[in-house]
Amino acid sequence: MLTDAEIVSSRAYPSPNPAVELTEITYWSGGVRVKGLLAEPKAPGEYEGIVYMRGGIQHVGMVRPARIAQFASRGFVVFAPYYRGNRGGEGRDEFGGADLQDAVSAVDVLKQSPLWKEGRMHLFSFSRGGLMALWTAILRDDITSTVHWAGVSDVVFTYKEREDMRRMMKRVIGGSPNNAPDAYRERTALFRVDEIDASVLIIHGMKDENVSLEQSIMLEDALREAGKPVETWYFPDYTHHFPAWRNAEIVRDLTAWMKAQT
Repeated sequence: MLTDAEIVSSRAYPSPNPAVELTEITYWSGGVRVKGLLAEPKAPGEYEGIVYMRGGIQHVGMVRPARIAQFASRGFVVFAPYYRGNRGGEGRDEFGGADLQDAVSAVDVLKQSPLWKEGRMHLFSFSRGGLMALWTAILRDDITSTVHWAGVSDVVFTYKEREDMRRMMKRVIGGSPNNAPDAYRERTALFRVDEIDASVLIIHGMKDENVSLEQSIMLEDALREAGKPVETWYFPDYTHHFPAWRNAEIVRDLTAWMKAQT
């Protein structure tokens, strides 16, 4: 039997950036084969790691090679799990259920890169990925920092504010918060943020209608109440998706923030 994070296979993947090499990795996670995309700078050296937690579910919000290469070009080795049930991976994407293991194991997949700088591991998450990153930071003690951009922090809150997602959530999670409360509570990380040892940066557009600003404020409040280091960058003029030029500026700034964390 294979162990979690054991790499089953890998194949070269076309890279949009001549300075970054991409590899699609198939790895073992919780008894199934899961896939993800690894981005490594071509220049020799040691690089801090980022596990990139994608948003969405299934084909919506899928990992984009250009985005992963963008982070790697800032001087990082980056690994982005697709989560189980996606792009030929086994199992079923459960929106923060058993698929959380795919995120937790992804850290150990990245550590197998010969370019990774030991002791420096960060998490970056967007939208639904916020849920995955929070749990990874809770369940592991080797995370330096974690960035939550427009991140989900409360699954019940998401169900209530996203009417268009309710049918999917009922199907994937096994009901609504009314008839399956335990399944929703088990996915909500807010109750255990006191177990996070990493520095936390929260980013959110205040006009976001996909994931409300309230989700970030709840996370910020919970972290502050637990005495955890947290920084917030709230942007009054932006929605869920920022203009490309502003997005690039923030990636530059947040990767600099990551490198400054101890």
